[in-house]
Amino acid sequence: MFQTRIHGRGGQGVVTAAEVLSIAAFLEGRHAQAFPSFGSERMGAPVTAFCRIDDKEIRLREPISRPDALIIQDPTLLHQVELFSGIDASGYLLINTSRSVEELGISELTSRFPPGHVRTVAASEIALKHVGRPLPNAALLGAFASVTGQIRLASVQAAVIEKLGGEIGRRNSIAAAEAFAALEPAEAG
Repeated sequence: MFQTRIHGRGGQGVVTAAEVLSIAAFLEGRHAQAFPSFGSERMGAPVTAFCRIDDKEIRLREPISRPDALIIQDPTLLHQVELFSGIDASGYLLINTSRSVEELGISELTSRFPPGHVRTVAASEIALKHVGRPLPNAALLGAFASVTGQIRLASVQAAVIEKLGGEIGRRNSIAAAEAFAALEPAEAG
């Protein structure tokens, strides 16, 4: 089972990102579950969503405390919330920012991860360019596919179009493809 925890703020599409990731897994014939965890339900408040993907039925129903991957949609949370709890050194960390890990001040924390497992991508800027709003979720899922190899880009794009529909879905799928290409794809194996 591959478990992903997504952190962001209300209004950034955190819950939608988890749902789209689960749809992408379903499209690949896998089992998945996605669900949110809200603090205070208001725009800008910290939000966490979870997604589990497996080749067999998933019976767990509790929040993910030991994620295989973290997606950070809002880098302002890096020093405000305990984001890194439970992730071990073999996990993946994907952060929405144009800044480097060193510039973010987390290089000491991330030095324990294997090369290529901690990546940054300017997902908000990519979304602004293609969607007209800085909603990073679809672009981050394209980057997630590239970095982890857990899901195919085509599945992410199809799930984005299915979930969001119409022109907004199409534009978000283009943003996902650009973010995928911006990061060196995960090696097959």
